Amino acid sequence: MYKKLNVFIALLCFVFLSNYGNAQIRLPKIIADNMVLQRNQPVPVWGWVRPAQQVKINFSGQTKTAVANSEGYWKIMLNPMPANDKDQQMIITSDTSKIILKNILIGEVWFCSGQSNMEYSMKLMKGYTKPGKGIDSAELELSVVNPNIRLFKVEKVYSLPDVTTKSWNISAGTALEEFSAVGYYFAKNVYAKLHIPIGMIEASWGGSRIEPWTPPYGYAASAAFKAESTLDPMVVDSSAVGKMYKSMVHPIAPYALHGFLWYQGESNCMINEKENRYVDKMQALIDSWRKEFEAPKASFYSVLIAPYYYTKRKDHVPHTTETLPEFWEQQIESTKIPYSDIVSVTDLVDNFSNIHPSYKWEVGRRMALVALAKDYNYKNVVYSGPRYQKIEIKDGKAILYFNNATGLKSSDGQALNYFSVAGADGNYMNADAKIEGNTVVVSCLLVPKPKNVRFAWTETATPNLVNAAGLPAFPFRTSKK
Repeated sequence: MYKKLNVFIALLCFVFLSNYGNAQIRLPKIIADNMVLQRNQPVPVWGWVRPAQQVKINFSGQTKTAVANSEGYWKIMLNPMPANDKDQQMIITSDTSKIILKNILIGEVWFCSGQSNMEYSMKLMKGYTKPGKGIDSAELELSVVNPNIRLFKVEKVYSLPDVTTKSWNISAGTALEEFSAVGYYFAKNVYAKLHIPIGMIEASWGGSRIEPWTPPYGYAASAAFKAESTLDPMVVDSSAVGKMYKSMVHPIAPYALHGFLWYQGESNCMINEKENRYVDKMQALIDSWRKEFEAPKASFYSVLIAPYYYTKRKDHVPHTTETLPEFWEQQIESTKIPYSDIVSVTDLVDNFSNIHPSYKWEVGRRMALVALAKDYNYKNVVYSGPRYQKIEIKDGKAILYFNNATGLKSSDGQALNYFSVAGADGNYMNADAKIEGNTVVVSCLLVPKPKNVRFAWTETATPNLVNAAGLPAFPFRTSKK
């Protein structure tokens, strides 16, 4: 009898420990030594312990408590704190355990994600090539140590309840070598202006489409995906929804951050997205991520994917030379989502057969320009190349007006290229283009009555129209007809 009773008690203990673990505090991996906490915002700290236990946090002069719920989950909100580059300790205690986190800074936190061009690391990965012009800036940077830039790289795993990672690291050594070059150079350029700690979180996966990064509820909330929202499991355009999100995004939320950097689109261009389909997908992604991180106004900055020979691919859908510019159009359209923007990299390509162009330091710098101007109030920072605003037809010529057009010029001193014009028949012909002040005047003898203009409307377009800051003009067409 006693033997059976002992077995029964042991079984009860096993079930209890399986459900709740022991009394030790358990934290998500994002809450760890060396982390950077977001300044000037309430900062959530959360974890798990035995149900109904009290948890207390002491950090930066604050003492906060919370009681774990019936599932053992607790969350404490720290009051907003100013930037601080002095290492601090966070002490987290419960009734039965204590954790001391060390070397914590307070500054700016950004989350960078996407596919291989975001994953493109500081130390070149297999299959990636060095730049065709100049030196490899990233190679030189690997010897630099900046203790005020901290890196958190999420490893590539599907559908786990928490991230797998080597945790937060100071920007040096292997941690720097393996980190996103775009993410690091964004941090470097922002730090050079702000001189406060910068925390970068990277979750990227080469070849990934946008759908696996978005939770199912993101699509369910969109009228554009009403049919797909009834599927279980949810599939959008033959891609399973949420695979990366579950293990590479959700476990990090609601870590306090300032914004997101997104470099993705090549894999969605390959399926030939039509009718603003990618715009709807971006809306679902951005809305859901902002909800996850409890940051409805978090900045979201992306990259116009680079010129590339999509027509030479053997995808299951055919491509024309206009497949890419039509996708560019959708990427640009997505910036109408509040608090979002995009940078162009049409000038950073050496080889149209390489979908991984070099010069990621310049991509990161351009993204930093957007943040410095829009998030950090640097008034004199030019953050965008010329963007089409409107067309005016006069005396057989098309006059094009642009935003961000101060100091329009040709980057190579040659005649402006990649302009074409069409009349009412819709047949586009190569056109002459000349800069007149902050406008571009386009004409063609074969089109005496121009109606519409296209610019950089081909997959291999590397146009030379730039503004005074040397930032390239964005591709456009004045009409889809």
